[in-house]
Amino acid sequence: MTAEVVERAAGIGGELVLRRTGEHYEIISNGVFLMDTRGGASERLLVRAAADGLTTPARILIGGLGVGFSLAEALTLPAVAHVTVVEREPAVIAWHRSLLRPWSRGALDDPRVTIERADLLDALADPATGPFDAMCLDIDNGPDWTVTPGNARLYGPGGLDLLASRLAPHGTLAVWSAGAAPAFQARLRDRFARVEAVPVPVPRGEPDIVYLARDPASTDRAVPPSHPVR
Repeated sequence: MTAEVVERAAGIGGELVLRRTGEHYEIISNGVFLMDTRGGASERLLVRAAADGLTTPARILIGGLGVGFSLAEALTLPAVAHVTVVEREPAVIAWHRSLLRPWSRGALDDPRVTIERADLLDALADPATGPFDAMCLDIDNGPDWTVTPGNARLYGPGGLDLLASRLAPHGTLAVWSAGAAPAFQARLRDRFARVEAVPVPVPRGEPDIVYLARDPASTDRAVPPSHPVR
């Protein structure tokens, strides 16, 4: 079945394209496939695993709105009192008020949800942004496959220090990846006492991976809000 281009938009990180194939939609960034509305198992697991064991009222951060699977899942969890979604692309947010609304289940209108249009690192640089009981990152295609080069900063040492500093002591950092990222997992182990890699089978190719990190070893190295993350 031929994919139909529904809309093109000039995004912060380059051209974004929303395509439709049958009843499903795909988001393409700079010519590279990012995600679609089929499945969603790993995006839902990202949130469920991060929120496991949380008690009310829990605050969750979702980095990257995508097609809305993670946000919709978060709002089904009894312990979740508020979800902050950080999404830098205006077009993606707009699509969830129209064509992608069924997949996020109208969550942008939920009073428990705050949508912040910003780069995630910029948002986290404000101390008032945290702390969060769970932080769920689905940025680009993961640590080792970034379509937008600047996103690699998030998965580097400075980015992880900043993430750790915004995580509540009992919280969990969950990171989605399109495949295994051993070097990223090693960096997580440098900063967290407990790190787990959960594979999620996909119809074709290697499984998606959800990395879970708990118990920050130290926040002494956290980047001050006024200092740029490199």
